[in-house]
Amino acid sequence: MVLTSDGEIPTNNHVIDGATSISVTDVGNGKSYSANVVGYDRTGDVAVIKLVNASGLQTVSISSGTAAVGQAVVGVGNAGGTGGTGGTPSAAGGSITALNRSITASDDSGGNAESLTGLIEMNAGIEPGDSGGSLVNTSGQVFGMDTAASNGSGYQVSPAQAYAIPIGTALSVAKQIEAGDASSTVHIGATGFLGVSVEDSSATSGCRYYPL
Repeated sequence: MVLTSDGEIPTNNHVIDGATSISVTDVGNGKSYSANVVGYDRTGDVAVIKLVNASGLQTVSISSGTAAVGQAVVGVGNAGGTGGTGGTPSAAGGSITALNRSITASDDSGGNAESLTGLIEMNAGIEPGDSGGSLVNTSGQVFGMDTAASNGSGYQVSPAQAYAIPIGTALSVAKQIEAGDASSTVHIGATGFLGVSVEDSSATSGCRYYPL
């Protein structure tokens, strides 16, 4: 989701977590950009990145309405585009099944569990690569950010449902990040990494990176 014409983008923290470099392709103009992490909130699974030397980008339309159970939705993302392989933008339709849901989500390996609250629950077929994408209404207005699903989408949950962070919640965190207002949950800037040389009797030395 592009918020500003110069390339400010909110996404999930788990999408950029641990990244040492980020490349973004804008499907509107077909150009690729490097991007920097402006900041993130791990507890809310929200991050903001900024494209380098971007201008004139098409931005999303944010819904001013409220979500309702039974409302038709479309989850837009990059299903199948994980692992740096790219992929054709995808859309999965469905409807909202519940509001203000709380879940415990984990990555594909079952680790890095996070407790997320206040989510929109839907039965749209969100897939790997859709995380950070937009949840839109039938008018194409964004009112959520795709975040978790039960079929292997970055963060996983059970039973078979998909979840999105309400756009108001995501934008509130994004504004705090943009303002440089760090807190106990909001980190400003990219994660620092420490290079550690490891050596034992059965292996040669090497450099591994650990988030600070």
